[in-house]
Amino acid sequence: MNKNELAAAVAEKTGLGKGDATSAVDAVFDTITSTLKSGGDIRILGFGNFGVNQRAATTGRNPLTGAPVDIPAKKVAKFSAGKGLKDALNS
Repeated sequence: MNKNELAAAVAEKTGLGKGDATSAVDAVFDTITSTLKSGGDIRILGFGNFGVNQRAATTGRNPLTGAPVDIPAKKVAKFSAGKGLKDALNS
């Protein structure tokens, strides 16, 4: 499912117009992004948790030449599914 399909599904379930549903979906994604970018985390009870992990710098290898390649440190987003989501998937 892509973002347009998600907005259409939200519009259908809530009775909102497609434009309003698209705005709502965009607002949720923008809020999640800005919260994670500022170092916060998001906990949605029954669904899951969004957070940020710091990945350390490391040295990798170029698979063609075998030459070492420096991989810089970076922040990565993580998601942990909550109990409600896990139970829904396994029922």
